[in-house]
Amino acid sequence: MSDVAGLTLFDKLWNEHVIFDLGGGWALLHIDRHVMHDLVGGGSFADLAARGVKVHDPQFTFATPDHAVSSLPGRVATTFPLGGRLHAALRGGAQAAGVQFFDVGSGSQGIVHVMAPELGIVLPGVSVVCTDSHTCTNGGIGALGFGIGTTESVHVLATQTLRQQKPQRMRILCDGVLPQGTTAKDLALHIIGRLGAAAGVGYAIEYAGSAVEALDVEARLTLCNLSVELGARFGLIAPDERTIAWVRGKPWAPKGAAFEEAAACWRTLVSDADAQFEREERIDASSVGPTITWGTSPQHAIAIDARVPDPSALDDAARPAVHAALEYMGFLPGVPIAGTPIDWVFIGSCSNSRLSDLQAAADVARGRHVAPGVRAWVVPGSESVQRAAEAEGLHEVFLSAGFEWRSPGCSLCVAANGEQVGPGERCVSTSNRNFVGRQGPGARTHLASPAMAAAAAIAGSITDFRHLP
Repeated sequence: MSDVAGLTLFDKLWNEHVIFDLGGGWALLHIDRHVMHDLVGGGSFADLAARGVKVHDPQFTFATPDHAVSSLPGRVATTFPLGGRLHAALRGGAQAAGVQFFDVGSGSQGIVHVMAPELGIVLPGVSVVCTDSHTCTNGGIGALGFGIGTTESVHVLATQTLRQQKPQRMRILCDGVLPQGTTAKDLALHIIGRLGAAAGVGYAIEYAGSAVEALDVEARLTLCNLSVELGARFGLIAPDERTIAWVRGKPWAPKGAAFEEAAACWRTLVSDADAQFEREERIDASSVGPTITWGTSPQHAIAIDARVPDPSALDDAARPAVHAALEYMGFLPGVPIAGTPIDWVFIGSCSNSRLSDLQAAADVARGRHVAPGVRAWVVPGSESVQRAAEAEGLHEVFLSAGFEWRSPGCSLCVAANGEQVGPGERCVSTSNRNFVGRQGPGARTHLASPAMAAAAAIAGSITDFRHLP
């Protein structure tokens, strides 16, 4: 890796992957890992085949169904018929190309941004792309992960390269100690609420500072996952000894001496002391508490003890959007967010479906019960997470508390699998997007941490999990 002074972590990763400088800030990059899912993957393989072109490096491409598979317990690939067709197209394309396919029931299937790092397919320092904007999740272990379009996916299949324009660099320094019970999800929502959903447009974001260094690896993946909700394609955290320990022993990670050699390289993946960032922001982590969204953008984030905004107190430019969000969400101006009745709870998605997320939710659910009239789902992010959770008995905690224990997949996050929140129904969700109709036509979504979501299920309303009886 480069040891040139004055480079950011992003600069180092970018430079290592430049095959050819195209000028004007554009470069041809080598792509180390290409992860494909069912929603568009089958079409990408079909497009390539129609051109008479073979996959250039099938050993660097990996595929799994996640977006359109049912999460019904005991499901099979065809439980949701449309998902079954998409699954068949992805599986057929992968098999014909010699691409590794992690099928339903294989033990390794899951949400792409969960299963790829947990298997060691994604490693610190590698470049990884997927036709999903939340590929930035992988930056949590120091990988150069970013989402691409379907045409770009075909280009990667054909060439193992991609033409990209280098973004500017932003650093968000989070210093101080997160209060007890405040999570990476709360921190991410707080940052987006403070800076705005467009703050990261045109930037690669590096998260640093003592609060970030204190996060475990799964929490770092959560923080980087929401980088795209700031408008950035890239979110990064420098790998450290915690990262190396987490990667060690993963099925696809290097072994023995090769791992130690790789780890020595990963330790160099830090921004130089004199590195220059085009923009820097500072966050006092000690001031961040449990956070939830009230509106139709991740930037509509407030503390659990706050009130939804009153448009009359805003400037003319902001007023119409807030009016529209309040109307869609069914809120009166200035009301407290806490105490709002809910219909659904969803614990899952590439933001918060890892083992530590489920453990946090189970801690809240244990010995309690879901409120009458609330439907609460827990959807593990992968078959590996499901096995680990069941080995700890977490499924029994959830089932005895009245939650539904589902099968791995994107489920209610994306509503592309026959699973939707009904029109006008309100859902507290651990996912990453609360856009209009995201969880179903007319659905009203509030983004929160696993503990906050579990608490809402128990209380039957939005509530501070720290104050549950």
